[in-house]
Amino acid sequence: MSSKEKGALSDIRVIEMGQLLAGPFCGQLLGDFGAEVIKVEPPEVGDPMRQWGREKPHGKSLWWPVVARNKKSITVNLRVEEGQNIIKELVKSTDILIENFRPGTLERWNMGYDVLSKINPRLVMVRVSGFGQTGPYSKRAGFGAIGEAMGGLRYVSGDPRTPPSRMGISIGDQLAAMHACMGALMAIHARERTGKGQVVDSAIYESVLNMMESLITEHDVAGYTRERTGTIIPNVAPSNIFQTKDDQMILIAANQDRVFSRLCDIMGRPELASDDRYNSHSSRGENQSELDDLINDWTKTKNLDEIEQLCNDNGIPAGLIYKAKDMIKDPHFKARNTIIDIEHPDFGIIKMQNVAPRLSYNPGQIHHVGPRLGEHNDYVLRQLLKKNEKDLESLKKEGII
Repeated sequence: MSSKEKGALSDIRVIEMGQLLAGPFCGQLLGDFGAEVIKVEPPEVGDPMRQWGREKPHGKSLWWPVVARNKKSITVNLRVEEGQNIIKELVKSTDILIENFRPGTLERWNMGYDVLSKINPRLVMVRVSGFGQTGPYSKRAGFGAIGEAMGGLRYVSGDPRTPPSRMGISIGDQLAAMHACMGALMAIHARERTGKGQVVDSAIYESVLNMMESLITEHDVAGYTRERTGTIIPNVAPSNIFQTKDDQMILIAANQDRVFSRLCDIMGRPELASDDRYNSHSSRGENQSELDDLINDWTKTKNLDEIEQLCNDNGIPAGLIYKAKDMIKDPHFKARNTIIDIEHPDFGIIKMQNVAPRLSYNPGQIHHVGPRLGEHNDYVLRQLLKKNEKDLESLKKEGII
């Protein structure tokens, strides 16, 4: 197998001890690019994600095949010394350890970084939590929704006439996971210079806050507080969702001067581009509502296909509001293999999103869906840790694995 086929992270071993989403999504991202991700799960029950995302007629999780793809599964009881010793043995040959327990949990289990780094000074420990490893809130339970609320995202999301909305995905957990993954790779890079590992502390609320643009500075300097604005960005116009004659929706973003001029041309209203109310970014922002009404009056006279074609032919950014079924049939998605088919032992061939981003030399790849619980116990315990049959039988009998 060539280095291109192996993946960019094929020389990295990861222990993933998190559960649910924030830690496991970090592991998924690393595994997508070739890292060997060994997921540690409680015996018999496993990660709760194995039960989430169920849909008829299967009665099984349709989330697990995605978030656990490319991973190996072992079962270890981390609450007892014998289980902790298995992890300590495995740490000797591990580059990254991911955990998203409440801060202090690993220390109670005698597996804090002070302990594990003595076993392997090159170890990078990635710790994902609601509020971080320090500070007065660090010991609080902190799900993604709380991080979204306290990081500022919930307040600015939704219709201003209703309470704050949530996104239809677990965005707080996923942002924390992406920051954790970025931190892990930076720590691995730094290790090449220093020879030492370190701790990556990824807090959900901080990861959300990091995406909030100039929200803090606007309040500090100008006393301005961003509010919920529904489908628009205030003072950025036109950039909104518009209705079509055939009762469809299209998002048109023509807020740059030249692009707006082209939009005016296809609307048959070229004079609007020089109108004092709309001839600059600031003037369009001041008259955002009435401009959106003008554009919506036009889009409602044409079918979706015609508007999309006109926009594309004239260099005007426009996009349909896609559901999953639209993505699956879209020719651009197909041409780039954005959604792939992969075999599942229970469901047959299933579809899921492909790896992103794309690397030109050794791109990521999905080798298999989420594993069965404890599927790789023998591989890890026999091949990596050199346990014999007597050891394995003892561990099983005592409920350690």
